Amino acid sequence: MTAANTSNLSLEENRVLRVDDLSVQFKSAERTLDAVKHLSFHVDRGETLAIVGESGSGKSVTSLALMRLVHYGGGHLLGGTMLLSRRNGQVINLATANGAQLRSVRGADMAMIFQEPMTSLNPIFTVGDQIAETLCLHQGMSMRKALAEALRMLDLVRIPDAKNVLGRYPHQLSGGMRQRVMIAMALACKPALLIADEPTTALDVTIQAQILQLIRELQREMNMGVIFITHDMGVVAEVADRVLVMLRGDKVESGPAQQIFDQPTHPYTRALLAAVPRLGSMRGTDAPEHFPVLSATASDAEAAIYATAQRDEYAARQKSTGSGASTDASTGSGSGTNTGTGTGTGSSTNLDTSADTSSTGTSKRTGTNADSGTDFIQPKSMVDHISPATMQRGEPILRVRELCTRFDIRTGIFSRVTRRVHAVEKVSFDLYPGETLALVGESGCGKSTTGRSLLRLVESQSGEIEFQGQQIAQMRGPALQTLRRNIQFIFQDPFASLDPRMTVGFSIVEPLLIHKVMSPSQARERMTWLLDKVGLPPDAAQRYPHEFSGGQRQRICIARALSLNPKVVIADESVSALDVSIQAQIVNLLMDLQREMGIAFLFISHDMAVVERISHRVAVMYLGQIVEIGPRRSIFENPQHPYTKKLMAAVPIADPSRRHLDRKLLVGEVPSPIRSVGDEPVVLPLIEVTAGHYVAHH
Repeated sequence: MTAANTSNLSLEENRVLRVDDLSVQFKSAERTLDAVKHLSFHVDRGETLAIVGESGSGKSVTSLALMRLVHYGGGHLLGGTMLLSRRNGQVINLATANGAQLRSVRGADMAMIFQEPMTSLNPIFTVGDQIAETLCLHQGMSMRKALAEALRMLDLVRIPDAKNVLGRYPHQLSGGMRQRVMIAMALACKPALLIADEPTTALDVTIQAQILQLIRELQREMNMGVIFITHDMGVVAEVADRVLVMLRGDKVESGPAQQIFDQPTHPYTRALLAAVPRLGSMRGTDAPEHFPVLSATASDAEAAIYATAQRDEYAARQKSTGSGASTDASTGSGSGTNTGTGTGTGSSTNLDTSADTSSTGTSKRTGTNADSGTDFIQPKSMVDHISPATMQRGEPILRVRELCTRFDIRTGIFSRVTRRVHAVEKVSFDLYPGETLALVGESGCGKSTTGRSLLRLVESQSGEIEFQGQQIAQMRGPALQTLRRNIQFIFQDPFASLDPRMTVGFSIVEPLLIHKVMSPSQARERMTWLLDKVGLPPDAAQRYPHEFSGGQRQRICIARALSLNPKVVIADESVSALDVSIQAQIVNLLMDLQREMGIAFLFISHDMAVVERISHRVAVMYLGQIVEIGPRRSIFENPQHPYTKKLMAAVPIADPSRRHLDRKLLVGEVPSPIRSVGDEPVVLPLIEVTAGHYVAHH
């Protein structure tokens, strides 16, 4: 692109970006994927455009195309224009800009915040050096002046003790602080356009609320245009002025945020809104309830959610006939089977509008049993589930008393213990058969360490853990192996939990063979049964983890965890990073399996809206201690501890009209649980405020 060409370009007044007819394609030896198809949109100064959709919708590819980084993943720009108005008034077409022009634009006029700051920051450079590098490159500052400006930016994004943080490395910071550093780096040169790609997806709700508030405030100060990419409609309601909904590379709906939330016209948009966990939606109910979700024939959300024309046809038939109808649509080309990955032919999309349940309690994922006028499953009450009163008549299956887990920090040439991490401090609770006890709190509160301590994956210093009346601390050899057969773990990252060298089928049967509870032929039969239970086809057994989506991989992990027919399952942030509709499917699946198999769940999470749906009782942790515990309804309708109230206040409200309400949010990071040797934390006693509802004295 020449300077002459640049001078001939223009944009409307106050417009910072205009994209016309953008198309992006990925090619491999096996297939061709049109990731973005003829997409057009614009962004004005001071405006936030939210691009929403689930994994595979093309929203992140759009952001990479704007930065001209899509080719690193094998993508190609097929066509379209991307006009950016720079801070100096010049308009540049990003689609045809050369390398030198792009280098001058990136960071200076257009910046990007990525989802995972740990992989976006250079681990071998300090935070200060990385921010200063941007300023030296684009602003021509000296290193001394750039470091001073970097310090100012860290103060601007409200990082405590910014001068000290300037000299730290990324791994020494928490997730929330690393994301703040990314924001500081992105905004250091005061860009005209900020692209935020899922910047808060895996963060605690309290840190997420702070990051969203921070981006809004900095946008107002700098009059930036912002493209906010997310799958979470609750977050969209918090930040967006306008919304663009993407589905398999297509724009299916766009408009002002309030209009999209109040009057969504496309079935996919309505489905996204229906899947949003809404705090308070369970008010007045005692038992868990299913999330409203689209039904799937092959367990993957892509098979259920993607197929625009078929959905419109289905909705039209519903209005005209008032009866259910099944819609089948091809979801891809090439060879393969219906596994929900979009690579096979003949994949079907079934838009059930009822979560019909058989006499065994298994959720049906095929067929149609529709309520007229709707195109998503209505919530199904689990009133026939074991009630809290029934659960507490018997003996607890798991009993924890005064559990303490600490980690020593050694320093000096003699490696002496000078400080300790007080991860878990005198935690006590009971878990009953068929019950879900949610353990909630921010990162660093000790909830995951508590879960690992129960299986002795980390050793505790004191306390008692009883499983079916037997002390876990005294178990050795075969007894400990039996314990781990009866208590299984589902981890947050399903891809890291599965061996990439093993087929899915072998991953599921491996525990059965290790514990020698079945013959190989019996194990294969159980594996097929488990795949069916979690909504995967039998041929999934022959495939490898990388061939599945995140939602499918989590289902595989659930099948593996259930293979030994455990009595207790510890689910550690098992749905926190999933798309909302996939998250809803997984939560519903766990509830169905619990009802059918009588499993007790310890559900570890920071998401209060999800916890409200799935739990019977809730325990809130802060700095290694339980500060409030009780029946789910009592905790959510009458929270007593200030920390519990702040956790609930931080949950995004899926209503743009309420974004300006004053919410009392937690500020800053969770205090450090590290103490000097001999400096013991004060453990506050729990006082019963109502029947079964206890709160720490404060």
